Amino acid sequence: MNKKSNKLVILTSYFKEESYGLLGPQMAATIINAHTPFKAIVVGVTHEDDPRDLKSALNHYFGDQQKLLGFSSLGGRPDLFDLARVLKQEGAVTILAGPQAGPDYKGEFEWQSYSHRFKGVSDCFSFALHGPAQQIIPILSSGFDKDISRFAGVLSQDINGQISEIPSIAWDDAYLSDVDWQTLYGLKNKSFKPLKITTAQVLQQIGCQHAARPKKICIDYPWAMQKKGVKPAFVTLYQQGCSFCDVAKDKGYLGGVSDEALKTQLLCLPEDAEGRKIPFELINESPLPKLSKIFKLAEESGIQLSQINLTLRADYLIKGIKSLEETLEIAAKKNVRILLSSIGFESFDDTILKNLNKGIDKQTNLDAIKAIRKLKSRYPAHLGYLKEEGANNGFIHPTPWDNKQISHGINKVISMYQLSHDILPRHSTPLIIHHASGLADWIREIEVEENIQFQRVGTTIGWWQSKEEFLL
Repeated sequence: MNKKSNKLVILTSYFKEESYGLLGPQMAATIINAHTPFKAIVVGVTHEDDPRDLKSALNHYFGDQQKLLGFSSLGGRPDLFDLARVLKQEGAVTILAGPQAGPDYKGEFEWQSYSHRFKGVSDCFSFALHGPAQQIIPILSSGFDKDISRFAGVLSQDINGQISEIPSIAWDDAYLSDVDWQTLYGLKNKSFKPLKITTAQVLQQIGCQHAARPKKICIDYPWAMQKKGVKPAFVTLYQQGCSFCDVAKDKGYLGGVSDEALKTQLLCLPEDAEGRKIPFELINESPLPKLSKIFKLAEESGIQLSQINLTLRADYLIKGIKSLEETLEIAAKKNVRILLSSIGFESFDDTILKNLNKGIDKQTNLDAIKAIRKLKSRYPAHLGYLKEEGANNGFIHPTPWDNKQISHGINKVISMYQLSHDILPRHSTPLIIHHASGLADWIREIEVEENIQFQRVGTTIGWWQSKEEFLL
């Protein structure tokens, strides 16, 4: 039992009735608990949680102490931004961290010159921390009665409203190994109750190779803004990774973690009733070439695995299909399941895939599906990819480029290849444009060129509004 009297709560977005771990926030809590005088817990806040109950639970948990609250992986939720603002006004120290902490704190590009753009959330937070979690260690040791604007990774606002930003430090394997999975709590009866997780994550790679190099691309105007009889207009941009991905622009590609860090992460995983490690998502956009190493590290550590969940691209699956076959042979012998839990197909139309800068075409997606189905017939018990087995593949719809011809083509592919049977998720995901993604640059270019405005919805841009509704 941790006897520390100083407390810190990390609030993060969560889904009701779920039981998954949160690697980023829980690794941050582990670092804080190991290297500072503070006891940190992570509280997953669902959409259904009553803000009044949450505040009551925080009041009870902190007692007479000043509230020290981190906010991470918020998913752009306005209710959590509003909560941070209220708590800050009441005297709490509120810290924005996690993915896109810096851009969300600063606001949308050139928002000062365009009143409709997202102004950022600097008024909600005492400061933001961008980059590795261990940057919080010297800040907590220093205390908040001193100037924290000089610390690495900190974004802060002075009395004149000017935001300063200190570059973050490099990622360090020494802080990417230990994870205490017992730090996650949920809100119940106006108090925090421990959550027992059944699925965790293991970090093998930071970022995505597709985001490693900027590429010059042309993204078409929305279909509703194309003019009849005129060659379709487009915007030319330099883009890192998929154009809708805000993390690609935020992190890029920073490489893999060491084998020792991986081994320690595997050892930290909770065990199930049979003594096997619980299922975990392997965080690596191109996991197949190094997948067999996970089994080797597990064997060296004397641990048994149960299931490995993979998130990957269709082209990386095709390139690594031989490695996947070899690993499936190992998995079958050890009775371990490999679940292709999410493949980023995104679309089955080449125009949409081009505009999303996926770096693949429709045929690549179909070839990947053919390969998966073939492997499934050979390893029915040890390879999962079906919806019923827990998979949820990427399928983005609607998009700004949908029209009758494209929709007909996509529906034809879905029917011909029976994608609804085993590949497509139960519900598609509408295209979400975060204000710091590549597509946000595309939207802003169109706004300036056409003298129009698109609605901002929290941290995202409402591309679905028609041109006529926003004519100035």
